[in-house]
Amino acid sequence: MSVLTNIIAFIVALGLLVTVHEFGHFWVARRLGVKVLRFSVGFGRVIWRRQGADGTEYALSAIPLGGYVKMLDEREEDVPEHERHRAFNRKPLWVRNAILFAGPGFNFLFAVVAYWAMFVIGTTELKPVLGDIAPESAAAAAGLERGDRIRAVAGEPTATWDDVLMQLLSEGPGNRALALTVETPEGREQERFLDVASIGAFGEEPDVLGALGIRPWRPEVEPVIAELMPDGPAARAGLAAGDEIIAVDDQPVGQWRALVEYVRARPGEEVAFTVRRDGGERRLEAVLESVAGPDGPIGRLGVSPRFDRSALEGMQQTVQYGPLAAVAEATGATWEAGVVTLKMLVRMVTGEASVKNLSGPINIAQYAGQSAELGVVPFLRFLAIVSISLGILNLLPVPVLDGGHLLFNGIEWVRGRPLSEAAQVAGQQIGLLLLGLLMALAFYNDIARLIGPSG
Repeated sequence: MSVLTNIIAFIVALGLLVTVHEFGHFWVARRLGVKVLRFSVGFGRVIWRRQGADGTEYALSAIPLGGYVKMLDEREEDVPEHERHRAFNRKPLWVRNAILFAGPGFNFLFAVVAYWAMFVIGTTELKPVLGDIAPESAAAAAGLERGDRIRAVAGEPTATWDDVLMQLLSEGPGNRALALTVETPEGREQERFLDVASIGAFGEEPDVLGALGIRPWRPEVEPVIAELMPDGPAARAGLAAGDEIIAVDDQPVGQWRALVEYVRARPGEEVAFTVRRDGGERRLEAVLESVAGPDGPIGRLGVSPRFDRSALEGMQQTVQYGPLAAVAEATGATWEAGVVTLKMLVRMVTGEASVKNLSGPINIAQYAGQSAELGVVPFLRFLAIVSISLGILNLLPVPVLDGGHLLFNGIEWVRGRPLSEAAQVAGQQIGLLLLGLLMALAFYNDIARLIGPSG
């Protein structure tokens, strides 16, 4: 995956979602009688403009990371007497609140539309069947075994691994006995209790399932090469289709998964491969590529395995709904993702979840690029999650955000008059400071992930 792909996907995603947010403010303001002076897609220097009805200027600006809406407001400029009734500051509280909430509201609506499209198109998911269970882990202590299928978490049905992960994130932190309903390979339903309170599964370790000792089921694949990436490390080293990799740096390899784990942990390193070919053994050395992974650089050899696809197909299921049924499913998915996001924010504040969960633009760009390369459905899922996060973030009661302005309006409603201009300016400065600190922490997390645990 190239850095250029990440950048393009990030610009498209963020530009689209912030524009949707600002269009929400624009659309509701127009319908509630507030004059909109400018609706801009992008920031900075205006490179194209057109005058629309009612004097609204529609503009395209040079920096394609979002947009903004400028409304008529006496606090920002002189307003002619005949237009003062259309100024934002002259409108009653309920109108101002509706306009402020419309931005996040359109983000939530966009998420519903994205999920709806995803469910109508359909997606192929792995059934939540357990693979290997790590010894002495929380999963092992709970009695979970390879082949068990997770039917429900905390009483909520789980059809896919995404469902399992959502429920773990929603119900897990602080819960020493999270109930899991599992179906054994023999078809018996049993209840297990998973302790997720004493481990760093919710931020200290970004791989929640791995921190619990759970591996999703994967087919047992022998370390035999089926295809090579053209001009990749394996091809340059002389490896060939049909080679069986029997050792890496003189360490025996039994399954393809072990080979993948060894390679991923060594980005940029030279590794020796012992292969069996035509009845004999050869030793070949390859310098692994270093590529961006979700939590830092990973190694890549540039090979794919040979395996029995029928076993994988038996563990897959298609999640797809008709257009009407998809509306309810999309609304439910948006609600669940929003609840999980809000819970995680609260837990970061209270210390139940690590602030390492916080991602900045670098990490978001990586996820944007990965999801875009995987196809339309994964990219739609990514857009929905980020849109929900953007909506919730903007509703936080922090001055300079929509939620901060809603807070000021709430204080005005209680007092019967607005806060003084000096108090609002002070609040805005505090809000900017808080956002600056938040962004600094997010950038720190991103850089820490890029560097990796070894530093």
